[in-house]
Amino acid sequence: MTTLTDTPLAPLLDRLFDEADSTSAAVIPAMAELSSEERSRLMQSKTDYRAFYGHLKDLPLAVSRETGLLLYMLARGSHAQTIVEFGTSFGISTLHLAAALRDNGGGRLITTEFEPTKVMRARGNLVAGGLADLVEIREGDALQTLATDLPECIDLLLLDGAKALYPEILHLLENRLRPGAYIVADNADYSPEYLAYVRAPANGYLSTPFGEDVELSMRAR
Repeated sequence: MTTLTDTPLAPLLDRLFDEADSTSAAVIPAMAELSSEERSRLMQSKTDYRAFYGHLKDLPLAVSRETGLLLYMLARGSHAQTIVEFGTSFGISTLHLAAALRDNGGGRLITTEFEPTKVMRARGNLVAGGLADLVEIREGDALQTLATDLPECIDLLLLDGAKALYPEILHLLENRLRPGAYIVADNADYSPEYLAYVRAPANGYLSTPFGEDVELSMRAR
């Protein structure tokens, strides 16, 4: 058994995924009125992201079950000790990453979320999963919360917040990524600037699409 597949985490994740599967942005009036083109524009905006994601504060915006398992496997298989996550939401991806740290013998996960109600939900889920001691949640805009007091070496980075900020967050942390560090970007298609950067070999990454909506990259040097 692993922390991921044992109690209390396994039944907690099943419940959270079931809840996530039963909700969608369509139930939010402000979102239901938007065309797919306008929604895509807002997801890629570097100026309107706070308002856009503020409308989604009651939605889990969770990674898929497959991506959650990928995160655990990458963190566990690389013996990660220091992980940074951009975009906590309700903490589903956070739970997968923290479970890998537990099974690796410990470590530190720094995650950041600007919606206070989501921070509260995530903290509650981490306590319920028995993983709160491994995780520091920083409340606020990641461009500020991830600008200081970070580990010298980062083993894995998850990008799952405002898609337009993926390049900025990567550049903020890039010098701390160890050679061989993994970067997982969820819904990366909404950040063509990010994809162009990590797919250009001159920038020091190996990168490939994974599944339908994830870009998996590795710091090569």
